[in-house]
Amino acid sequence: MKKILVINGPNLNMLGLREPEIYGRASYEDLINYISTFCKDKADPHFFQSNHEGDIIDRIQAARGVYDGIILNAGGYTHTSVAIADAISAVDVPVVEVHISDIKKREPFRHHSFLTDVCKKTIMGHGFDGYLMAVDFLLADNTQAEA
Repeated sequence: MKKILVINGPNLNMLGLREPEIYGRASYEDLINYISTFCKDKADPHFFQSNHEGDIIDRIQAARGVYDGIILNAGGYTHTSVAIADAISAVDVPVVEVHISDIKKREPFRHHSFLTDVCKKTIMGHGFDGYLMAVDFLLADNTQAEA
């Protein structure tokens, strides 16, 4: 069974409270339960959330040789963190970038992602289902990068 690390960045611990018109009313705990239920009998998900860029980088680096894939919603760091992109490039673990909302349909500063070019796939605008799509992508053992 593949081990998948699900990393959520800043403010995702506030799901259900922060901008529910964009992110919905379900909580972070609901997200974890949703992914865990989906993965039952097909993947072993592990979860990490941090509001701190360095902690996210440390977790990505520690995934090497431990996890078969990473699902990453870097939150606001998507648009600012070359350091997270460098961490992804440094590890030999496939990463799927996920966004609950469609960042291309939001404020202009959110349109650019420093992560897309170093991730195997980017999934956005599918709500919590985007995480499930990322699980399926990683389980299908896709090795070609696609956006």
